[in-house]
Amino acid sequence: MNTLNTGDLLPDFTAMDQDDRPLKSKDLLDGRPLVIYFYPKNFTPGCTREACGFRDQYEDFAQAGARVVGISGDSSQSHKRFSQRYELPFTLLSDTQGKLRRAFGVKKAAFGLLPGRETFIFDGNGRLIRQFSSLASDGHIRVALKEIKKLVGSTPSYSDSI
Repeated sequence: MNTLNTGDLLPDFTAMDQDDRPLKSKDLLDGRPLVIYFYPKNFTPGCTREACGFRDQYEDFAQAGARVVGISGDSSQSHKRFSQRYELPFTLLSDTQGKLRRAFGVKKAAFGLLPGRETFIFDGNGRLIRQFSSLASDGHIRVALKEIKKLVGSTPSYSDSI
């Protein structure tokens, strides 16, 4: 398993999105900051809260010029239902075989029983500027937005009261 370190480039990959279309990592490298978050499973309480948190703050990410991408081991069809049900404005990628988790070095959580929850923030050149790991979903949005706003030179407005 690889481990990404600060300064490493976005791994090269192709994965299916929620519309069952292939998306290549190089397509995500368009000069904008990028937030990629890995989560355990669609429709579970913590993962739903995290996805809805990114949804609710999506305008803040977009105003800072950042893209948001969620990745889990769920199928494209499950992602489509999840995205539609919670009106998610960002891309979800399917990692049914765990290849992306391995490429990013996402570790399992809860004594190896659950897929890990990690967020990776890349600059506009695809270089990793911050990685954040926590089984609790709430901090991921706050940390990602703070890093993106720091990267683009503005002050975060996201409430720390999550």
